[in-house]
Amino acid sequence: MKIMGIDYGDARTGVSISDPTGFLAGSPQVISTWNTEKLLNDLTALVQKEKIEEIVMGLPKNMNATQGERAEKCKALGAELEARTGVPVIYWDERRTTIEAHAILHASGKKQKKHKKNVDAVAASLILQGYLDFKRMQK
Repeated sequence: MKIMGIDYGDARTGVSISDPTGFLAGSPQVISTWNTEKLLNDLTALVQKEKIEEIVMGLPKNMNATQGERAEKCKALGAELEARTGVPVIYWDERRTTIEAHAILHASGKKQKKHKKNVDAVAASLILQGYLDFKRMQK
C-alpha cells in the first residue's frame, strides 16, 4: 500500500511517497505554488498516478499542543483533497519536523541558502516516516 506524506506550506508544499510495502518514505519532491487550486490539482494527479491509498498530512501544532489558524488551513486542504480523491487523510503532528529537516540538510553539507528548496520535501519524508513507523509498531 502506497502512502503519501504532505508538509503543506503557503509557497511550497513538500510531498513524500512510501514504497509499495509502506515501509520507507521516499520520492521527496516540492510543489511550488501559492495557488491552492493548482496545488489541489497537482496533489490529486499525483495520488491517481501513484495509486496512493492513504494520505498523511502534517498538522502544525503549537508547542503546547494547541492548534491555530495554520492547522485549520491544513485540515481544510486535507478535507478537499479527500473529497476529490476518495483517499482517507490522516493528520500527523508535525512539530519540529522543519527543524529536523534543516539539521539533516546541514549535516549533509547543504548550504543554508539551498535549504529552502529542499526543506519541505525532507519534512514531508519525516512526517511520512514517523507515521509508517507508528503503523508498524501497532501491528
